[in-house]
Amino acid sequence: MKTQRHLFLLLLTLFFTACQYEFPELPQENPAPGEANFSKTVAVGNSITAGFMDGALYNRGQENSFIHILSQQFQLAGGGDFHQPAINSENGFFSMGPNGPLGRLILANDPLTGQTLPAPIGAGDLPSAYTGDKSALNNFAVPGITLGQALSPLTSGPASADNPAYNALYARFASNPGQSSVINDAATALADGGTFFSFWLGANDLLGYAIGGASEPSILTSDEDFQIRFGAALNTLLAANESANGMVFNIPPIVELPYFNLVPYNPLPLSQAEADQVNQGYAAYNGGLIQAQTLGFISEEERIYRTISFEAGLNAFVMEDENLTDLSALGMPSIRQSRPEDKAVLLLSEALRPSENSPQRGIEFPVEDEYVLTPEEQAEINAKANTFNSIITGQVNTNTERLLLIDIKSFFEKVQNGAINSEGAVLSASIIPPSGGFSVDGIHPNARAHAFISNLCAEAINQKWNASIPKVNPNAYIGNDLPR
Repeated sequence: MKTQRHLFLLLLTLFFTACQYEFPELPQENPAPGEANFSKTVAVGNSITAGFMDGALYNRGQENSFIHILSQQFQLAGGGDFHQPAINSENGFFSMGPNGPLGRLILANDPLTGQTLPAPIGAGDLPSAYTGDKSALNNFAVPGITLGQALSPLTSGPASADNPAYNALYARFASNPGQSSVINDAATALADGGTFFSFWLGANDLLGYAIGGASEPSILTSDEDFQIRFGAALNTLLAANESANGMVFNIPPIVELPYFNLVPYNPLPLSQAEADQVNQGYAAYNGGLIQAQTLGFISEEERIYRTISFEAGLNAFVMEDENLTDLSALGMPSIRQSRPEDKAVLLLSEALRPSENSPQRGIEFPVEDEYVLTPEEQAEINAKANTFNSIITGQVNTNTERLLLIDIKSFFEKVQNGAINSEGAVLSASIIPPSGGFSVDGIHPNARAHAFISNLCAEAINQKWNASIPKVNPNAYIGNDLPR
């Protein structure tokens, strides 16, 4: 059966209390490095450090990354130039369309529904090789990169199906494609007069697993491997120049990202007649649950939890759940309807759209595991993030004289609670302008949030090394564009 064409995206909005955190004013005159030295800063990291926003790497994102903003503030205190591997694309690359590459995401009004949702901006560009002076680069951040990939020369090539580590956004500026690694390139830059570095790696060792609905355990980095790889990467930079200091970032609260909080648990509109028809189709399944309870396979509580029932109005979707009791011996699948505590990934908003002559996902067949994080999976991801963050903190604590921990986890928790603002303008955990701090992809901060992060770093650096790095006005940086 078919339902009306409907938007399944509920944009997250937050209402803020009067308790808000304001960055304290620091002296803006006479900028000084204090006990630090910013004459040559080297950055290594993943997508946020690269300036990836709106599902793409593009000019405006690169130019407004927190490290680029911060490097400009460093220059006021004696810092040197900061060179990035410019992507030279106004729209970047989001995906391939029927007529070629599509660029970054924007907020667009759906003419059929009148609702607002992310959509490709139009024409984009495939990433091209960086033609500048690679030996002069300061930013070695690569979107999507894990710790293992940062350490491996395979990340720079060859580009083949037999090399899953390959990343085109690193290969385009690698010093020696097929031979060099991200960490070694950054270490080489540090050894060549580097005085300060930024290190933000490790989040993708968990994020990729979460984005896939926690459905592919093979891509989740083990605790042991994380500790070994994180230590190897960080210590390589420390050893490259023993006089250089650095700041190290931990992992933000992943399951609280808008990407996992934009699609409601009950997005399916049905009329009473449609609901009656669907319920008839699930009568045998619900009857099987009663039999399973009678036979002692499941409790009454689980039977109720698994029972599927639709009604007129907005409905929860039918979904797979591997945490349910396996009733395959009775010929019954592990399915139930979604609940408020489930978190659907943003891609489900499009996957739930009905199409002609095709069964309706979430009604006629269950939503697959890769589209939803169950409470059990959310708990697993949170526990893994806590373990990874403990490892990061431990590594920083082994060299507190040279290293500074930037607690980005606490920062994003404050954003989630509406506790971050500048001159009364809040930063919210949303993609909705003007206060939304996340770009349209629901994962990466936008330029305005990057300015806040830059200030967070400046404040921490000033406190640790008695510096006077000026902060910027976040309200001078663009958030997300208004819907088109």
